[in-house]
Amino acid sequence: MQFTATQIALIINGKVEGNPDTAVGSFGKIEEAQKGQLAFLANPKYEEHLYTTTASIIIVNESLALRQTVDATLIRVPDAYTAFATLLSKYQEIVSQQLTGIQEPAFISPSATLGDKVFLGAFAYLGENVVIGNHVKIHPQVYVGNNVKIGDYSVLHPGVKVYHDCVIGARVIIHAGSVIGSDGFGFAPQADGTFKKVPQIGNVVVEDQVEIGANATIDRATIGSTLIRSGAKLDNLIQIAHNVEIGDHTVIAAQAGVSGSTKIGSRVMIGGQAGIVGHIQIADGSKINAQSGVSKSIKKPNTAVTGSPAFDYTSALRSQAISRNLPELEKRIKELEDLVKQLLAEKV
Repeated sequence: MQFTATQIALIINGKVEGNPDTAVGSFGKIEEAQKGQLAFLANPKYEEHLYTTTASIIIVNESLALRQTVDATLIRVPDAYTAFATLLSKYQEIVSQQLTGIQEPAFISPSATLGDKVFLGAFAYLGENVVIGNHVKIHPQVYVGNNVKIGDYSVLHPGVKVYHDCVIGARVIIHAGSVIGSDGFGFAPQADGTFKKVPQIGNVVVEDQVEIGANATIDRATIGSTLIRSGAKLDNLIQIAHNVEIGDHTVIAAQAGVSGSTKIGSRVMIGGQAGIVGHIQIADGSKINAQSGVSKSIKKPNTAVTGSPAFDYTSALRSQAISRNLPELEKRIKELEDLVKQLLAEKV
C-alpha cells in the first residue's frame, strides 16, 4: 500500500512541508530508513539523522527548528511520537481488516453467535452461548469458554484462553498465551493442616480498549468480578489475583503481581516486578517504582513510592543518599570522638 504525504497528514492532522505528493509504502527508523519509507523524529538525540536519512517522509514536532536543509518531505505535528503511534494504529487496522473468515478445523458451538467480518483461526474453540462482536479477530488455538462475550474489533492472539462467563470489551487486545478467568487462589485452612479449595464462581470483566501482554494471568473473582477498567495497559507476565480492580488508563509493567481484592485507581503507573499485597487501595495517579513491595494502602492521589516495603519516593532517595555517605559519616564521627577525648584529657 502506498500513501502520499497529503493522505498521511490528513490522518494525523499534520502540516506538509515539502512535496505533498511524496509517497511511502513502509516504515523505518530514522537512522536506517530508505527511500519510499516513512520515519519520525521525537527524541532530540536523533536529530542528526534528520539531515542524513534517505527516508522519503518524516514526521517531526512543529516546534523543531531546522539547522540545515532536509531532503525528505516533513509533516509537522504537535507531538511526533503520538502522531506516529496514531498512524501505526491506523495502518495496523487496515491490515487487520483484510483478515476475515473461518479457518478449518475450528469448533463453533451451535449456540454461539458471531458478528460481521469475524476471523476465526484454525483450532480455535468457541463454547456454548459465546457472543462474538463485529470485526473480532480470534487467532489459532484460542479457547473461548461458555457464555463468554467479546466486543467489536477485539483481537485475541494465538493461544489465548478465556474461561467461562468472562466479558471482554470492544477494541481489546490480548496477546499470545494469556489466560483470562482462571481460578483465584482461594483455599481455606483446615484443622488438620490441609487446605480446602474455595470455589471461584465469579468472572473477569475487561472493559474497552484494554491491552494485555503475552503470558499474563487474570484470575476470576471468588464472587462478583475481577475488573480491568477501560484503557488499562498490562505488560507481559503479569499476575492479577481474584477480585482485584484495575482503574481506567492504569499501566503495569512486566512481572508485577497484584494480590486479591486490592483496588487500584485510575492512571496509576506500576513498574516492573512490583508486588502489591491484598485488600489494600492504591489512590489515583500513584506511581510505584520497579521492584517495590507495597504492603499498605496509598491513600493520597499522585503519590510516588519505592522500595520494599515501599515508602515515599523523595524520602527514599534521601535515605539512599545518606546510605551512600555512611562510610564518610562514620569517619567524621570517629574524628569528633577523638577530638572530644582530647579536649577532656586537656581539662584534666
